[in-house]
Order: sequence, then C-alpha cells, then structure tokens
Amino acid sequence: MSFCHLHLHSHYSLLDGANRIPDLIDEAKKQGMPAIALTDHGNMFGAVQFHDAAQEAGIKPIIGCEVYVARNGRKNKAGGSANSNHLILLAKNKTGYHNLVRLVSLGYLEGFYFKPRIDKALLAQHAEGLICLTACIQGIVPQLIIQNSCDAARKEAAELLEMFGPGNFYLELQDHGIEEQAIANEGLIRLSKELGIPLVATNDCHYLKRRQSKSHDALLCIQTGKKVSDVNRMSYQTDEFYLKSYEEMQALFSRVPEALSNTLEIAGKCDFSFGPTRNIFPNFDVPEGFDVDSYFEKIARSGFEERKRHLLKIMEEGRLQHSMEEYEERLSREIRIIQEMQFSAYFLI
Repeated sequence: MSFCHLHLHSHYSLLDGANRIPDLIDEAKKQGMPAIALTDHGNMFGAVQFHDAAQEAGIKPIIGCEVYVARNGRKNKAGGSANSNHLILLAKNKTGYHNLVRLVSLGYLEGFYFKPRIDKALLAQHAEGLICLTACIQGIVPQLIIQNSCDAARKEAAELLEMFGPGNFYLELQDHGIEEQAIANEGLIRLSKELGIPLVATNDCHYLKRRQSKSHDALLCIQTGKKVSDVNRMSYQTDEFYLKSYEEMQALFSRVPEALSNTLEIAGKCDFSFGPTRNIFPNFDVPEGFDVDSYFEKIARSGFEERKRHLLKIMEEGRLQHSMEEYEERLSREIRIIQEMQFSAYFLI
C-alpha cells in the first residue's frame, strides 16, 4: 500500500472527532495501513493511548496536532474565535515531539481564546523536528486561494517553507466533494509547481465509517448547542469525513499519484517513539524479601488493621456507613490500582 492517513481526529478532538482509538487502530490494521497519524484539534490528550495501541497492532504511530494559528498574534483577542487558521504539525523525532508539546502547551497558557492558539512567532521558535502540512480549507494557504488572493497564498507558502525547511513542508490536498476544496486543490497544485513544494493527499477523518456521518452531525450539534433541524448551523457538507481506504483515495487523487506516495515518504521521516514505560519515581529501599509493590501492600494493610479497631467500635455503635467487607474490598482495589500505575514507591516515600 502506498498511502497512510496523516490528518485524523479521535474523540479527543472534543465533541468534533468521533474516532475511538481502539476502533480506529483495528480498522487501520484491517486496511493494511503501515502507519497512521493522530492530529487532534489543539491538543495531544490521546497521544500516549494512540501510540501504544498502534505499536501493539504493528502500525507506526505518528504523533501530531492540528493547531490553531492566530493571524494577529496569540495574545491578541480582537476578531473573536474566527481570527485563526489551521496547520497540521507532525513530530519527526524527539526534538520535534518536545517542540510540539511546547507549542500546544503555550497555546493554552498564552493564547487561549475560545481555542488554544499559537502564532507564527512561536511557530518559528519551535519548528525544528516538525513536518508541517497546510491543513484543510481552514488553513491559511488554501483559504487565500479560495479568496482568489493567490499572491498572498504564494507568500504564505514561501514563508512556511523557509520556516520548516525543504522536505518538511507539504501542500495538503483534500477532496470531500466540496466545491471550495476543488478550487483550493487547483491552486495548491499550481503552487507546488511554482515553488517546488511537494503535495500530500489526506482525508479529514472525523469518524470511522461513512454511515456514522449522521451520528457525527449530532455530536456537532451538542458542541454548538444547536438542533439537528436548525438550518443555519455548523455542519459538514458531505459524508466523506471517514477513514477512507487506499483504493478510495487513489480514485480521488489519480492525477497526482505523488500526493499519495508522499504520505509514506512523510511517515518514513517520522521516527519518534515514547519507548518502554519506566518508573519515574526515586528508588525506595525495602526490607529483604519484599519488592516495592509487596512492601507497599504490607504497609497499607498494616495501616488498615490499626484503623480497623476504630471502625469496629463505630460498627458496634451502629454508626458504620458501610460493611467491613466493603472497606476491605475498597482497600484491595486501591492497592491494585496504585501498583498497576507504578505509584507504590511514591506512596512509600
């Protein structure tokens, strides 16, 4: 297969994406996808779950984000929530991942206004190790093309190319049967030839199957406080925003096959992995015959035995809210959770 998805939203794109990560990875595996990216709106909440699920399934995970770039600076609140454009950022390596985390964090800490926003100045400071795609028609380059501001679009594309460097910036084509996308695609193909910037084909995946488009539409209504019957509300114009197969993407972009193969080129450049989970807490020396988990359990149960004398006295007075069995079951459950999360040393310290 000469294609993988690089523009994709999970349920962590809150009330906008409907892809649950386990189902998403299962479907990607069925389709034989060698790699897949997660690019939730403005956040990276699902990065670890996505990374681990993809690796377990034998699929290369690419950690990314669809960021909001404020046109007049991240601290400027003039113009409301519409005064920003989208960009797709993908982590190539450890440096890129750290830069992406920094950008997303500062989007919340310094630029939040309706949405977590960054700006070009911040982007330029943290561009190393990242691959940038021009995003959907809410991206600044396709937006300017749609507005027939081709010179401005060329200037923006050249600026992003300089910021990220050759081989790290791609003009993104999408086709969901929307007229504006067709206009944007023609302009992007022209820009590619003029500036030597490679093309990449994506599908803006917000749900898994075409049949889920109506359910996704209801999700958008919850997000925007509207009814499905409301005419003038935010909605997706077609039912094409799902995890399309290679054959479906090939049919859409047959005249620019390099845009499909470039998805694998990008996947090949992205080589970031979290690595194995490790204990981040300091070592706690335990007595001989114990490991940190068993010693934590011993201390916890010893503490409960001391507390139990007080509980039994309350029980005799008829004031105990729960049965002793419930307290003991709760203790066992809490011990198990702390051990599974590798927090035993933390509680012992």
